[in-house]
Amino acid sequence: MAYEWYGYYTNEGKDYVITRPDTPRHWYNYMYNDEYITFASQVGFGEGFAQDDMGRRIALVMNRNFFVCEDEYWSLAGLPINYGYSGYSCIHTAGSTTISLKYRNISSKVRIFVPNKGLMEIWSVTLKNESDKVRKLSLIPYAKTDIDSAYKPQGYNVARGGSYKDKNCVYGFFYNQFNSERNLPIYGYMSSSENITGYDSRRTAFIGAYNDEQRPKALEENKGCTDSDCIVEKLCFTLQNVITLEPNEQKTIHYVIGLSFNKEDIVTADNEWVKNQYSSMMEKYEDRIRRVKIKTPWENFDNLINGWMVYATDMGSRWARVRHNGYRDMSQDTDCLAVLNAPLAWERIKRVLSYQYENGYAPRTIIDGSLKDRNFSDNTVWLTFAVYDIIKELNKPELLHEQVNFNNKTTASVYEHIKRSVDFLYNFTGLYGLIRIWGGDWNDCINYAGLEGKGVSVWLSIAWCMAAKQLSELAGMLGYQEDKKSYMDKYHIMRDRIDEHGWDGEYYMYARTDHDIPLGSHTQEEGKIFLNPQIWAVFAGLDKENRHIKSMNMAELHLSSDEGILLSKPAYTRQYDYIGSMAEKPGGVQDNGGVYLHPAAWKLAADAMLKKNDKVEENLKKMLPFDNDYYETKGEPYCMFNCYYLDYHGYRKGTPGQSWRTGTNGWLLKSTVMYIFGLVPEPKGLKLNPCLPASWKECSITKLFRGCTYNIKYIQTGNGHNNRISRIIVNGLEKQYINNTIPSIEGQILDIMVYLET
Repeated sequence: MAYEWYGYYTNEGKDYVITRPDTPRHWYNYMYNDEYITFASQVGFGEGFAQDDMGRRIALVMNRNFFVCEDEYWSLAGLPINYGYSGYSCIHTAGSTTISLKYRNISSKVRIFVPNKGLMEIWSVTLKNESDKVRKLSLIPYAKTDIDSAYKPQGYNVARGGSYKDKNCVYGFFYNQFNSERNLPIYGYMSSSENITGYDSRRTAFIGAYNDEQRPKALEENKGCTDSDCIVEKLCFTLQNVITLEPNEQKTIHYVIGLSFNKEDIVTADNEWVKNQYSSMMEKYEDRIRRVKIKTPWENFDNLINGWMVYATDMGSRWARVRHNGYRDMSQDTDCLAVLNAPLAWERIKRVLSYQYENGYAPRTIIDGSLKDRNFSDNTVWLTFAVYDIIKELNKPELLHEQVNFNNKTTASVYEHIKRSVDFLYNFTGLYGLIRIWGGDWNDCINYAGLEGKGVSVWLSIAWCMAAKQLSELAGMLGYQEDKKSYMDKYHIMRDRIDEHGWDGEYYMYARTDHDIPLGSHTQEEGKIFLNPQIWAVFAGLDKENRHIKSMNMAELHLSSDEGILLSKPAYTRQYDYIGSMAEKPGGVQDNGGVYLHPAAWKLAADAMLKKNDKVEENLKKMLPFDNDYYETKGEPYCMFNCYYLDYHGYRKGTPGQSWRTGTNGWLLKSTVMYIFGLVPEPKGLKLNPCLPASWKECSITKLFRGCTYNIKYIQTGNGHNNRISRIIVNGLEKQYINNTIPSIEGQILDIMVYLET
């Protein structure tokens, strides 16, 4: 079945233009700053909320719409689908979404974006009269809000609402905790850049008790707002502007939907202010996106990486998975951010470190004003990976001396933070001296295996080995020779324990429960093999008797499928009281034997490390949303997903799970740049160690590294696995470099030709 694009890439892949509103499901874009995030689909559907440093949230926007009223009313977002409009398009790009259409000779353009600072989103609505007569129109934007909490039948909503004509706004007034342990007075509002002629702050007055957001009662009965205040009912934000347009005249009105802590700080926009906010936001993302750019024979893959994966990784580093502030999620995405923007990643990881416990442990999430541990054991292990990769990118080990708070406000160096992390896990052991799984590790849903404190995670023990090696290297960079030796000694101790008690004969187990039942073992009826330990054995260098290679070969043998690499097999088909919710999911769904794309992106890196060019190409193609021609189109072609569903899931066959909110984005970017293109940061420069798909006879990558621009072009001259660099030509001169490491020269542009042979 051919892939249906519902649009196309443009602007060198940085924009995706959706040309049909009836995509199989909502195709989203996310817009954010450090305090506020919103998302909108191709018909404007989505939510936006503000968040403070402890995860307290204010649900400002729960949906949005934009209406025009004349002798009838219509939506500028394209709902309901195909009501008679023409010229529809939706442009998603980094930082903004713009929806355009034409109806009754009125063309419209709605742009949504979030400025670099502020608890707000901004809507700019442009109307143009393409008829030959004067048109008098009412422009009516609407925002559903939960600043007064979600509506429940027979529930209480005790906020109040009204309008401030001097601010051209409708508001809702409420109390909430935000950057404070006590309730503060807060205004939610929608303001207009032009004088308003009407408003509604009460949902039942605008929508009605029995209508819906596509058929507001006020528009059906009044062709406009009712000027409703609100007291102890459900709030909404609605404004009305009357616009008179001569033939061929157009006009733009700007709306700010925001939060303020007093009336005086309510923002009323004007054209110049919005122009400056928008251009500053676009400049910010242009600077962040330009730092890495690839070109391969797979144009759509280039478009996905260039801009979209960069943007999604930046978002994940600050906002984790959006639904909550997952600690490992922020850590991993910040690690991945380092491949393109190490200075920003450094600032982000210091923020993440500030939530760590003084003993080295770290919480599962930060939400609703508190740290939530949830008995997960792996949260802290990710810190070392991120710090290590950032320091390697920057080649500034002195940054490890910077002081950062723990969550109790005591202070230590960054080096001390990660040292305590590694020490905590080394001493947090259960059976056989391996690291406890407790209430879950990366696999959240193996949440019953270690609640008694005896069950262990073989995977986490392997991941710890990688952290210990990296900490040892960082200690050496600082001249801490005792620490350097100590952590390598501990690495070997833990590696021996894993090889003795975590090896299943042909591959590594996943875990051993409190009662020493092995998970991921051939001795079990279900869940005989898991993917993650085999991948991480490569990362951590568990190379005794080439076990890392053997285990990856077994993973390939048992876990490969047409849909992609499986996370485990066979899937669990019944509940097990010693596993947890993983076994309660349908077989083949997500971590229960499904195609989970985050580990698939890890596998790209491991395959590249093992120089398995054919597997890199095969598994990369299976991951890409637009490369599975035998699947029906469902999800966005410009972002990645958490999973794909399998052929025995009936109508869900080949369809993706959640988009955007996944570690797949960051790790696909990192695996592409660092492992497939092989750009490895070293103290003396950028090391070239590629493992390219054989079909990429020529490809290139540009990377800004330590103030130097590397324009690297690879040319494969051999047949098969072309992993040997035979020639390097820099700015027209052939050069020889130790370990193929090209020094950076700040402010210089290096044009590099690299020839690869078998």
